[in-house]
Amino acid sequence: MSDDAEDYERRIRPWRFPPPGRLIGRGHPAGDFLEAYDWQVDVAELGHLRVRVHLPDRVRNPRGQLFGGFTPTYVDLISLFTTRAGEPPANRPMWLATTSMRIDYLAPVLGPTFAIDSRLIHRRKRVFLVETRFFDDAEQLLVLAATHMLSIQPQGTLGDG
Repeated sequence: MSDDAEDYERRIRPWRFPPPGRLIGRGHPAGDFLEAYDWQVDVAELGHLRVRVHLPDRVRNPRGQLFGGFTPTYVDLISLFTTRAGEPPANRPMWLATTSMRIDYLAPVLGPTFAIDSRLIHRRKRVFLVETRFFDDAEQLLVLAATHMLSIQPQGTLGDG
């Protein structure tokens, strides 16, 4: 990437340039809502991410637990990053559409921190399947999710029909 192209990319997609040890930088709408710029990356290898996450007040229900409706936002965001984890830039899918998501809630997510472990368990041509698990600090399984995604051409590019 040329210096001009990288400068442009940093201006329009600043989240793609996180500080060391972080998954994402500031500036991503969903990432900023979840305060993902503060997530600590524990593992980042081919098809596998494990991050340490905090639970912002804005995503808690009146009992102080993660509100179930926000769980898919965490799952979707981490799943997208998992498909790219450890891949050289030329092999990373650029645009992905989530086509289905299944979530099993096994115990409440209480925080103040929890771990998200996400693995790419199947890839075939343009189809990706990611399994995501949430754990409390004692490594108790709290949430189990499966996300199917499809690599797509962004609108306005050659080849979009």
